[in-house]
Amino acid sequence: MELRNRSGFGEVPGPQASISRVDEAWLDQAWRSKPSKVAKRMGITDELAKERNRAAAERTLMAWIRTSLSLISFGFGLDKIVAAIRSSANGGPVHAELSVRLVAVAFVLTGILALLAATQQHRRVLLRLRRSDYTYMEEPSIALATAVLLTLIGLVTLGLLVAGALVA
Repeated sequence: MELRNRSGFGEVPGPQASISRVDEAWLDQAWRSKPSKVAKRMGITDELAKERNRAAAERTLMAWIRTSLSLISFGFGLDKIVAAIRSSANGGPVHAELSVRLVAVAFVLTGILALLAATQQHRRVLLRLRRSDYTYMEEPSIALATAVLLTLIGLVTLGLLVAGALVA
């Protein structure tokens, strides 16, 4: 089924046509008859795509802000809970407090590093979007790096727990 185009360029591919393929004959005919309308229409499409990418970059940065804030808050809270327990118990094993403090610092550092990396990635994406010859470039995965850091924190925590159990 062919649909009539509102711009007056004639027939355009119908819904059954592949979206990724452009009817070259139709585009050539449209370009010859009204080049300014075709260029304007394609420019609007490109600008809307850039706007969608910019909005996606903003949403991604906001998600990383929430994730980083959670990691930082968890590390801070962990340290404060242990400090409260220690002050109410009037002392406890020093090695236990040190190991919890190390884990808390690791969470805070992971949150800070993730936020710095996300901010840099966001800035690079916005700079690329401003260019007229925007092309997609794969970036290193911040999520993968964060997952690796959290895995390392988990392994260190497990080691500290086992070492604490052996000492006690």
